[in-house]
Amino acid sequence: MLQIRGLDQGMEIFKALGSDVRMRIVQMLAENKEMNLNEIAAGLGLTNGAVTAHIRKLEECGIIHVRTDHSGRGVQKMCRLDVDQILLDTSNVLEDSSAKVYETQIRIGHYSDYSVQPRCGLAGNSSLIGTAGDPRVFAYPERVNADLLWLHDGYVEYRIPNLLPENHMIVQLTISFEISSADSGLPGDTRSDIRFSLNGQPLGCWTSDLVQDGARGIYTPVWWTGARCQHGFLKMLVINQMGVYRDGEKIAETGPDWQYFDSSGDMKLRFEAHPENGRSGGIALYGSSFGNYMQNIEVRVHYMPKPRG
Repeated sequence: MLQIRGLDQGMEIFKALGSDVRMRIVQMLAENKEMNLNEIAAGLGLTNGAVTAHIRKLEECGIIHVRTDHSGRGVQKMCRLDVDQILLDTSNVLEDSSAKVYETQIRIGHYSDYSVQPRCGLAGNSSLIGTAGDPRVFAYPERVNADLLWLHDGYVEYRIPNLLPENHMIVQLTISFEISSADSGLPGDTRSDIRFSLNGQPLGCWTSDLVQDGARGIYTPVWWTGARCQHGFLKMLVINQMGVYRDGEKIAETGPDWQYFDSSGDMKLRFEAHPENGRSGGIALYGSSFGNYMQNIEVRVHYMPKPRG
């Protein structure tokens, strides 16, 4: 998912998608997953030179990913979509000029609490951390270096740094992360119900499908082999006084007292999965050196002074 935070930030993306030729390229890649430059040019009835400029524009905007393939006959430029969704945030909740923002990233291994059952594990960018399937590794000091985490029953909880000045309150939280079913390969483990909560307040549930495209994660290290946990889905939660939104869709009300914390409180974000209803695929969380998006758990905190009186 490509998130556009405002019209000005999205101007180049709008221009890129304002071309019939580039829109046809996006459609072709959506249908065929990956194509080389010759195939795209032939499908459009254009020369390679004419197509190259369009490809470069889409790549610069982060809409497609281009890699060089040295296998087979000669060198080929292979193109694939780099986003599955484009979300434009036009919320007017932050129009008040007194609202400020700070951003933070939380590494996958920097959880503050957990409860996991076997079929679980941690991996860094160069090797497994401890032994796969052993819940004890979640207490290892090396776990802070994890960029991939998976579990099939239980939860992990992260503490969001509270940098609010005194007598301030949060008006909006935006949280993005790459996540999927953990895909154990066992019968019935192809989907999972993943619950999100903040300071014990439910933020909704998302049912993750099994990633079945057979593609390696763009940033997944070469030592990590096999089909499991190669990459996930980029999800975004937005929480403000108007409600809870997942990928732009409203999934819950927050009510007038949605701020569960202020400058004196903690912020605890929990990802939880329990085998229910035959959906026992669990959770896989991807950090910057795994998956398709080269990011950790990203948080934007918008805040402003509390009303006087």
